[in-house]
This record gives sequence, C-alpha cells and structure tokens, in this order.
Amino acid sequence: MMQHIFKQGIDKTKPILLLLHGTGGNEVDLLPLADVIDKEASVLSVRGNVMENGMPRFFRRLAEGVYDEEDLVFRTEELDTFLDSASKEYGFDRSNIIAIGYSNGANIAASLLFHHKDSLKGAILHHPLFPREGAEWPNLTGIPVYISAGQNDPFCPAVESTALQNKMIIAGADVHAHWESNGHSLTQTEVQAAADWYQKCTS
Repeated sequence: MMQHIFKQGIDKTKPILLLLHGTGGNEVDLLPLADVIDKEASVLSVRGNVMENGMPRFFRRLAEGVYDEEDLVFRTEELDTFLDSASKEYGFDRSNIIAIGYSNGANIAASLLFHHKDSLKGAILHHPLFPREGAEWPNLTGIPVYISAGQNDPFCPAVESTALQNKMIIAGADVHAHWESNGHSLTQTEVQAAADWYQKCTS
C-alpha cells in the first residue's frame, strides 16, 4: 500500500486526478493544483515509497540525473498495482485517470505511460524527463499529454523535455508543450495553462 489521500469529487463522471509530487514532497503538496485543474473531480494524491536522505521519491537514483532503471520498473509496477486496488476500494473507473506530476512525479507518470500504456487516460507533466533511453515507446495514439518545462531549468534541461515530447509524439500521443523562461519551480502560469488545456481535452 502507498500512503495517499483520496477526495471524492462532486462529479463522479469527471476524470480522477492522480497527483504525483516531486522529490521531497508528499501527498499534500499538489492538492492546490487539483482545485485549479478541476474543482469537481475526484483526487487521488500519492506519496512515493522511496526515501533519499529523508526525502520521499517515487524511484531510486544512483546519482543526480542517473536513475536506477531496475527500481524504476519495479516502482512503476507498484504504482500501477496500487491504482488497481485504489479503484476497487474507492469505486472509481480505473480507465478514467489523468495524472498530474511534478519533476520526479512527472517522471513516474511518464513511466506509467511507457510501461503500462492503458494505466492513464492522459497526463499533465510539469518539468519532466524520462529516465530510460533507447527503448521503444508503446502506441500512445489518442492519449493527451501536457508538458510544461523551463528553458533555464538546471535539473531538467530543455533538451530532455523536448526529447520526451518528441518520443511521445512519435508514439502517437497528442502532446501540447508549454515553455517558460524560468527554472525548475512550478509557476502559476504553467498551472493555469495546464488547466486551460485540461478543459479543452475534457469538454
């Protein structure tokens, strides 16, 4: 089981918003984002099970920018299995989940799409990079994905987010990219842009 918060939404037909925090965050951090994206939707906010110097993460890394790919695969499977059990516990549609991830949370969301393409209906990825190289993506035709990135992000270089975007497009995903001149911090403007994108995708 993964530590989490579930909030039942007003409209059960809306997508379930899966919130995935960044390194050092927890299941409370991104709750304000859910209110911006869709106040009526149900929310499932999850805490990563990996600890790095006392900071929660969703998978291990061997060094800055060097990821433990074996653990990534294991933790992605763990999260996918958790979503199965949570859907049964809380009675929501397993096929109606849209992930909202920031940094490490965005990376594990991308990994869900890569390893379990049917696990998400769509994804909002703030400052992502995908930590597996040289592998072929599954067919993501029809999957809407929003990516926001900073042109001056020291932890997630623009070239990495662009590479992820291009790989997803080649795989068939409907990708919208939002760029800012900022660094790694999550800005109000990129969150609002994500909300505008979400409304267009779900209306």
